[in-house]
Amino acid sequence: MRAVVTGGAGFIGSHVVDALLARGDEAHVVDNLATGRRENLDAAAPLHERDIRDGLAELLAEIRPEVVIHLAAQADVGTSVADPAGDAAVNVLGTIDVLEAAREVGAQVVFSSTGGAIYGDVERPATEEDERRPVSPYGTAKLAAEEYLATWNRLHGTSHVVLRFANVYGPRQLAKLEGGVVAIFMDRLRAGEGVTIFGDGEQTRDFVYVGDVVDAVLAGIGREPGTYNVGTGRETSVNELFAACRSVAGVEAEAEHAPARAGDALRSVLDVGRIGRELGWRPRHSLEDGLRNTWLAG
Repeated sequence: MRAVVTGGAGFIGSHVVDALLARGDEAHVVDNLATGRRENLDAAAPLHERDIRDGLAELLAEIRPEVVIHLAAQADVGTSVADPAGDAAVNVLGTIDVLEAAREVGAQVVFSSTGGAIYGDVERPATEEDERRPVSPYGTAKLAAEEYLATWNRLHGTSHVVLRFANVYGPRQLAKLEGGVVAIFMDRLRAGEGVTIFGDGEQTRDFVYVGDVVDAVLAGIGREPGTYNVGTGRETSVNELFAACRSVAGVEAEAEHAPARAGDALRSVLDVGRIGRELGWRPRHSLEDGLRNTWLAG
């Protein structure tokens, strides 16, 4: 199979590229290197350094991929609150450009959306049918992009798939991004620096290991249109996460607390029953195993 991975030099994208190459596929990377890094990439994957907002029609017409795995995004909640128009330009208009370029070559799009930012605060693990209540412009933009995919499926008969990721963590994640709380904790523990937890730390998240997310992406290729949660179905408080990171690192440290940030949900956990039933996917890594892998990867 020939695939294009937008955001392919980034955290999740580079792991997807590695998995595609490992199974013998041809993988092309589109990345503007705003957060992606060349050193994440295998030399066997050609890098096309460009921004998705500049249009991909000409490039895809040259490559002729069968699938476009669309991971490029503005993924920071705080940035979306400060600059909602800029967030929408990448996450909505950029996605439309990808959809149109893919349509012209008959390629499927597998789209990375967000679970926590779309469902908002939940009372139980959120299913795909639950009400979507974004609490940030980032979540709203991702939800809008999902609707464009659904519209293209109805209007053009495409077979695009939406994957709603929980909080993904693992090797290569950048600590500077808000979503990378595991990376932030581990970088600070490794450097012997102080750790700050925003709010009381009792807010919960569904932390899913990047290797399991890659498996979900591969499972979505070639499937019929659908929307799937990708998580573990288990919630962990930020305080519990810090304790687990501290244990894996073997470091004695305490965290300081700061005021909660705007746009942060208090409780976020995903029901992953549908993807198990329909795509045969389930997470393989426990939180402890995933954290250990992340710490050892440096």
